[in-house]
Amino acid sequence: MALNKNINSVQDYDDVLAVVQGYVDGLKTGDVEQLKKTFHKDAIMYGHLSEGLSEGSIENLYTYINKFGAAPNIKTHLTVLHKTPTTAIVRVEMESDAADEDFTDYHSLIKVDGAWKVVAKLFHLYSK
Repeated sequence: MALNKNINSVQDYDDVLAVVQGYVDGLKTGDVEQLKKTFHKDAIMYGHLSEGLSEGSIENLYTYINKFGAAPNIKTHLTVLHKTPTTAIVRVEMESDAADEDFTDYHSLIKVDGAWKVVAKLFHLYSK
């Protein structure tokens, strides 16, 4: 019989979700410094907004938060779509952000020096 070892523990999944929960908490409070703990310093984000394609640095997210502020009524659901020992993809279903908009995000994470960081955020904005 071939080796059949699970390389991902429940704690591994919890660790990944905790990082993305930090993103949600930063959105809820409007705390850009909290968000910066979630994202790699060179992270990128891409997606379509009503005015067109938003692309480039994660600094665009921080600008959005500074403009719209906290999202105390935000609702989210987090799902780890796939995980390896050093990479993960997490889907974030989001309703009622600070601008009262609904999104689906896909966050790509990498483990560097023992810590998980989001390196890319891909998002879709829904019409209301």
